[in-house]
Amino acid sequence: MPDVSLTESRLTRTSAGTVGTGSRTSITSTSTRRTRRLVRAAVRAAEVWQTMVDAGEAAARWAGRTVRPAGAVVAVAATAGLVLGLIFGWVEWMVAGSVALLLLMMSVPFLFGARAYDVDLSLTHERVVAGHGVTGEIGVRNSSGRPALPGRLDIPVGRGLVEFAVPLLRPGHGVTEPLEIPPLPRGVVRIGPVTTVRSDPVGLLRREHAFDDIHDLYVHPRTVGLPSTSAGLIRDLEGSATRRLVDADMSFHAIREYVPGDSRRQVHWKSTAKTGRLMVRQYEESRRSRMAVVLAAATQEYADADEYELAVSAAASLGLRAVRDARDIDVVTGTEIPRVVKGRLRAIRHVPTATPRAMLDGFSAIAHHENTMPVEDVCRLASEANERLSIAFVVVGSAVSIGRLRQAALAFPSDTAVAAVVCDERAHPRMRSVAGLTVLTIGTLDDLAGLLVRGATS
Repeated sequence: MPDVSLTESRLTRTSAGTVGTGSRTSITSTSTRRTRRLVRAAVRAAEVWQTMVDAGEAAARWAGRTVRPAGAVVAVAATAGLVLGLIFGWVEWMVAGSVALLLLMMSVPFLFGARAYDVDLSLTHERVVAGHGVTGEIGVRNSSGRPALPGRLDIPVGRGLVEFAVPLLRPGHGVTEPLEIPPLPRGVVRIGPVTTVRSDPVGLLRREHAFDDIHDLYVHPRTVGLPSTSAGLIRDLEGSATRRLVDADMSFHAIREYVPGDSRRQVHWKSTAKTGRLMVRQYEESRRSRMAVVLAAATQEYADADEYELAVSAAASLGLRAVRDARDIDVVTGTEIPRVVKGRLRAIRHVPTATPRAMLDGFSAIAHHENTMPVEDVCRLASEANERLSIAFVVVGSAVSIGRLRQAALAFPSDTAVAAVVCDERAHPRMRSVAGLTVLTIGTLDDLAGLLVRGATS
């Protein structure tokens, strides 16, 4: 018979061990739930803090865009007046603070309706000549269901600003007014985006909304008509013969004996019959005249900005004449080079020459630079880019010496005719030859046509 006391002792120890394990499990579960609650609370607190920070930053940005300096002064006066008046019981400060707060509250309704407009901006021309203005039209329509208070439209024109007053508009009604843009200098002028401006009469608050309508106005350089038979331009219809001999072309050179590989179509049968040996024709290679216009781009090579604009107009006139004559042409100028790599990097910019409009658009976008290559290096790269040049025009300012012009001319092949156009508004027009280099000095753009005609007749 088993011992009853021993069995009861084992059951008691087992029960005690089971109760202890359950107690430890319960304590662990409670601790885990507390940890999870603390983690959730910390995450929620972080989210609330981040939301408050974002809201504060958004409010600061809104205040920076909306509250004007006068409005900031009035807001400080309202806050200081009400706080000091309540703390110290100063009636005067409370009255001043209340008036300032009332003034701010009265300015708020003037901000409503900044997005209630439909704005349409159109220009009569997308391209004009430097010194000429352009007209346009601006239409404003109230697209909301309630009347729109009077406001103002700001139209950025390059670095300038054109203002347009908008009257009170009923729902669905609009107004159309002409837009006059004053004469502009050469360049690509961005017009827009149109911005609606809402402001109170005192100027405390201001609200703006920009539309997406943007126009790029190309202001072309002023050009002058040049004769198609200008000096140095090769007047050919089918190309000009060179000294290079080829097997097939248009300029006949001589008869030679047949060698394996010659085309049978070039056999000269009369000479073959006379000599008894197979003879073939030989030709001189004909090249179509190709012209290059190199425009100096360094600021140090010009006396002032007006002289550079004269050089741009001269280069554009030469290129425009060549394009209209259907000649092959390269228009090259220097480009901006970072100061850290100046002297180690060579770069030029090619102006598009497919059509007169594309070329003039390209001239509208070019500018002179402080950090760029001298004209000699630009000519060297232009010569390397195209080996078959018949004539090259180098357009520079008055700060470029004759020695530098001769170095620029040496960058081209020996069979390339080089003419330098020196732009000097203080000089009289003249043409001279210096060591095989033709130098044309012009004081105005109209001098260029006269000098080229004189060179063609001489």
